[in-house]
Amino acid sequence: MKLTILGTGNATVTECYNTCFVISDNDRHFMVDGGGGNTILHQLKAAGVNHCLSFEQVCDEWIEEYGIEEGTFDNISTCKYNVPTVLSIGRVYQTLILNVMDLYENVIEAIKKVYSSFISEEISNFNSNVYYSNPDYIKCSYEAGMLLD
Repeated sequence: MKLTILGTGNATVTECYNTCFVISDNDRHFMVDGGGGNTILHQLKAAGVNHCLSFEQVCDEWIEEYGIEEGTFDNISTCKYNVPTVLSIGRVYQTLILNVMDLYENVIEAIKKVYSSFISEEISNFNSNVYYSNPDYIKCSYEAGMLLD
């Protein structure tokens, strides 16, 4: 099993990293949003310590702590093109979160809203062009609640 953090592992810089990750087991992948506001805040504070642990160890601990069951989410097997790196995906989310943070009371609310909105599914569909789109287009689409023409 492998835990892939969608970010660079430096939560102290922007307070956005290490809040979304992918648990992988062979060809199966499951994306997790960190478990809610208090958990996100805790993980942001613990990122400075946990970044030196193996992905497998952190993954196993989180699976046990949060009772994560095996999922079926898979946006890789149907992808017709090269899948972006996890750091690239993390940058797209980080840019969006930073661009819309002023709409919310705090960074945790912004993170939860972005990852639970329609735009997250659009960004994660690597057969579309949304992931590769201009950050302003992604922000404006997010704010409009739909993809803009």
